[in-house]
Amino acid sequence: MQLDYTDDQNRFRQEVRGWMAENVPTGPLESFDSTRKGFEQHRDWERKLAEGRWGMVTWPEAYGGRGLNLIEWLIFEEEYYRAGAPLRVNQNGIFLLGPTLMEYGTPEQKARFLTAMASGDEIWAQAWSEPQAGSDLAAVKATAMRDGDDYVLKGHKIWSSRAVFADMAFGLFRTDPESSRHKGLSLIFFPLDAPGVKVQPIPQIDGETGFAEIFLDDVRVPAFNRLGEEGQGWSICMATAGFERGLMLRSPARFQVTAQKLVDLYRAHQDQVPPATRDAVVQAWMDAEAYALSIYATASRLEVGGQIGSEASVNKIFWSEMDIAMHRTALSILGARAELLRSAPAAGDVGRWLDGYFFSLAGPIYAGSNEIQRNIIAERMLGLPRG
Repeated sequence: MQLDYTDDQNRFRQEVRGWMAENVPTGPLESFDSTRKGFEQHRDWERKLAEGRWGMVTWPEAYGGRGLNLIEWLIFEEEYYRAGAPLRVNQNGIFLLGPTLMEYGTPEQKARFLTAMASGDEIWAQAWSEPQAGSDLAAVKATAMRDGDDYVLKGHKIWSSRAVFADMAFGLFRTDPESSRHKGLSLIFFPLDAPGVKVQPIPQIDGETGFAEIFLDDVRVPAFNRLGEEGQGWSICMATAGFERGLMLRSPARFQVTAQKLVDLYRAHQDQVPPATRDAVVQAWMDAEAYALSIYATASRLEVGGQIGSEASVNKIFWSEMDIAMHRTALSILGARAELLRSAPAAGDVGRWLDGYFFSLAGPIYAGSNEIQRNIIAERMLGLPRG
């Protein structure tokens, strides 16, 4: 596959590159999962992006975007990662909920939520999983009962990304108490500071609080906060999962930059590692390029009216397992030094590889476990019978 860019696309790339050169922070921000200070630093970065209308370039200008297409978004992402810009603290909003809102939201909901999302004024958490409903999302038990113009939320959510410091959350709730499995579910938004909401941080392996459990005790939210029709929650969530697995959440640039850093790491240590390590490094680089080409093909198909289907599950397995492989290779090159945490005085850049490895281990679990994705591939793409 040969990628040829138009003159307009090349000019756009230069515009992005120039803006990033002038605006990307010169030093690293604190982690948005460790402290409120780090979280607010990243919120300020989201606001800086919004000032330049870079918050989500594919969104209409009315909602803070630039009305660009997916190919231009991929170009933006390449320049974003090339510049070493901060990770997006609002990725649950702009990459997952945002596209879903664009498809299913009313004009009033889009005006209310998308603008605040793009500006960084509202940072979103994802509140899908429950103690008995992780990969089996259809087992959701949290309820949302209609009471006049409101819903009353009750239940317990867990593994909610960014919920410790975020402003809003979107969750799946059972609005029909007589329903089971995929039926009777609705997608509802709720403020994380609303009366009756309790957020309990969950420390990760590195001590940071990227997740939380959320307890909901008679939390009232307006019916306006329901996305789509009542009972339509499952199909809407599957659309969101398609964005998460297949295109938006993990842009190719993220892995291409990691692969290039891995190549540089290998070159700096090639006299100290077994010859076979070179094969793993080359494979990582080829996989990152192959993933990029695949996503460009998907984006091109969507631009002419196609849809993200079950092949999103293939993408999800590929990028999650590629991420682990790249970081394992890096740790093998670093040897014993790979065990240094980022906070260790002698760590240098070594600790970032260990952080990346820890995070990569979650890849086969979040966005739907890879075991579930293989079932989807077997049943929906290959036509195999259920086991």
